[in-house]
Amino acid sequence: MSHAMVNNPGGVARISISLPEGLLHQLDGMVAERGFESRSQAIADMIHRQVTEHREELGHDIMAGTINLVFDHSIPGVQKHLADLQHEYIDEVISALNVNLIQNRTLSVILVQGPVSKLKMIADRMITCRGVITGKLLMSTAIIPQVHPLPATQSQPVG
Repeated sequence: MSHAMVNNPGGVARISISLPEGLLHQLDGMVAERGFESRSQAIADMIHRQVTEHREELGHDIMAGTINLVFDHSIPGVQKHLADLQHEYIDEVISALNVNLIQNRTLSVILVQGPVSKLKMIADRMITCRGVITGKLLMSTAIIPQVHPLPATQSQPVG
């Protein structure tokens, strides 16, 4: 791979890479099958996923993501347990969407943001709840703009 870069205005840099011919044909096939506009778009997408995975492995960065769960809502206490976990980690849990599926199943998509290591711990706690059939944490390097935090004197309701 060549490391020579030509900087363009707008933050786009051009690089030159060398690939075995067979791999290039496979790349072109994937570009066509997935509907990418160009090789560059496909390669940028692959690099972005690898950088995200690398940052996720390090565990120190603040990242946004989703915890995707499928659970059996007929299991006593599963919905309450998952709701209690969302309240326990209210600083990291931004929002949740539940969709009722067939056969007593519910799909829950929980939007989270925080240190990757903490998000992994929260996801593990949710995924291992009795009644959860499957779950996965999906991360993004982009983060949500900060929501205004409550002042320390107003963090607990009075009354």
